[in-house]
Amino acid sequence: MAQKAMLCPRCRQLIGSEESTCSWCGAQRSSAWWRPAAWTRGGVDGAWLIKVIITVNIVVYACSIFLSMGRGNAAGLPAIFSPDRMSLRLLGATGTIPIYRGWYWTLLTANYLHGGILHLFFNMVALRQLAPWVNQEYGPSRMFTIYTLGGVFGYLISCLAGIGFTIGASGAVCSLIGALLYYGRSRGGVYGAMVFREVSGWVFSLLLFGFIMPGINNWAHGGGVVGGVVLGMILGYDERTRENAFHRLAAMACAGVTVGVFAWTAYVVVLNLGLHQ
Repeated sequence: MAQKAMLCPRCRQLIGSEESTCSWCGAQRSSAWWRPAAWTRGGVDGAWLIKVIITVNIVVYACSIFLSMGRGNAAGLPAIFSPDRMSLRLLGATGTIPIYRGWYWTLLTANYLHGGILHLFFNMVALRQLAPWVNQEYGPSRMFTIYTLGGVFGYLISCLAGIGFTIGASGAVCSLIGALLYYGRSRGGVYGAMVFREVSGWVFSLLLFGFIMPGINNWAHGGGVVGGVVLGMILGYDERTRENAFHRLAAMACAGVTVGVFAWTAYVVVLNLGLHQ
């Protein structure tokens, strides 16, 4: 894949797509995920955080498969990689039915659930491409806050639109797209225009994919994009406001709530399994 223009992580000047080192300060281009200098903001490592998000998605998917198999609902090779609906509901799928029952935490947990191996794969590939970019411009704390709250907002819009059952990280991923759209438009200049143009291509692809493929939750996608734009505006980006204690506190709160709701979900699953033995 061809490299794209980016800001130098040291001097914050624009590096052209053909340059391997910054022509301003001589720093090495840090587009690779394993270069730590490109990720560190305020003591939090962005590469590590992105790996954690992806790992949690994979682990939760594996749990949904094992739970489905334990319930005796995996028959044949395709079913092994597709958890059944009841297992997904137990693990926190959201929609109008769970929200009507008062399961508001599912607006968060649903962002880590997937209905199949391809569903998981495509969302994680998109996350792996977009999260480093948002991390570069906003820092890891704001990136995680945008990912978490943007995903929640996307599913809130989806529920208001009447979607009864929905899962997947795509709403949260779309919030990263929204944050980059805001960044590109707000920053302006050559680099800002490039960011806005490239991310607009993602939005067009989402719209096209959403209309072609059945079962796509376009409401969550659109809500995620809007949520990302609003959060990007509220939280700001590095060139305007350096990451501070408030941003780190917000990210810690999102992490704490996420851990808490999954602990509650685990309790509900164990209780349900005990009642059906």
